[in-house]
Amino acid sequence: MGTSRHPQIRRIVISGYYGFHNSGDEAVLKSILLALEEEGKAQGVQIQPIVLSADPDWTSRMYGVEAVRRMHPADLWKALKGSDGLISGGGSLLQDVTSAKTIPYYTGVMKLAQLLGKPTFAYSQGIGPVNRRWMDSFIRGVMNRSAYVSVRDSESAALLGSIGVPSDRIDIVPDPVMGLPLPAGTSAVGQAADAFSPPAAPLVGVSLRHWRSDGADLERAADALVALSKRMPVRLRFLPFHTPSDTVASEQVMERLRGRLGNGSTAELTAPGDDPQQMLLAVSRCDALLGMRLHALIYAAGQMVPMLGLSYDPKIDQFLGRLGIKAIGTTEQLDAEQFAEAAHLLLSDKESWQAKHKPAIDLLKQQSQRPAQQIVHLLRHTLSR
Repeated sequence: MGTSRHPQIRRIVISGYYGFHNSGDEAVLKSILLALEEEGKAQGVQIQPIVLSADPDWTSRMYGVEAVRRMHPADLWKALKGSDGLISGGGSLLQDVTSAKTIPYYTGVMKLAQLLGKPTFAYSQGIGPVNRRWMDSFIRGVMNRSAYVSVRDSESAALLGSIGVPSDRIDIVPDPVMGLPLPAGTSAVGQAADAFSPPAAPLVGVSLRHWRSDGADLERAADALVALSKRMPVRLRFLPFHTPSDTVASEQVMERLRGRLGNGSTAELTAPGDDPQQMLLAVSRCDALLGMRLHALIYAAGQMVPMLGLSYDPKIDQFLGRLGIKAIGTTEQLDAEQFAEAAHLLLSDKESWQAKHKPAIDLLKQQSQRPAQQIVHLLRHTLSR
């Protein structure tokens, strides 16, 4: 029975972009760890994770798990050899936009596990873009030999299908961060305001990153925020998801806002720290969010915070599409007045946005747990053989 008095132990290596202090990727890891723990308890399997990390000491302290150096061959070999399987994911691991080394690394880790006879599981992967066709065989080989394959959108599934992965082997699920809870003992609602104090201006979260080398996208974002401030007083709270680069981008935009904001509006930079749940808490306390980072938008959705997405990558449009939303602009085009009008409408009637999108968000939250359920089930099955 799955609910044995003495749970069976399964050691599972987790491969991803971890230990780089990127809030979105750390949120993916935290979500996976929590989901595996919950499903393990439900099915009578004790999951012992071993995380491949760029900063193993930090990862161990942050999550209370074993971690090893992700680029150290001896550590990698030992971890896989002593494990019962490998999870690869989530996030945009299998793409060649950021580097030509990314796909060979992540598929290489999966291939090594398979050569060692360990089952491999793709956990809510974002596949693509893949511009170098010779990499297709790397992806196809490891996916077709995996015990379970899940991707986070239909576009990723279609790409896998086009390179020879049978569609009936692919499970389409949401990003795991849709299931990330707030820190224990916290609430999305801030401290109650003094009954005799005037209501505070709406709080707008802003998550931006560098993309265009000339900075024109950030300049347009600044113009849009100025336009919003001319329509209504707002408190702009910049949320750097990947430090230090997002901090620098935020500071550059704040400098462009200096002396230009209207209606007594303000701008500030926050630093929730490395814990992804603290960043989630910061997002949850916003009245609306302008997000360029995918996981800023996912955080907002998970906490029912109305959002406006600024697209720099197809993954932004793919996620927004699952909610029936289109991006307000891109890194190539953003109309300041159109943004200001849309943001003003969201801030004036949050409840309508929440009522409209709650069914889709609730479904994504529920579906985000499916990879953990399937993986723990498969691990439990191998134990009982």
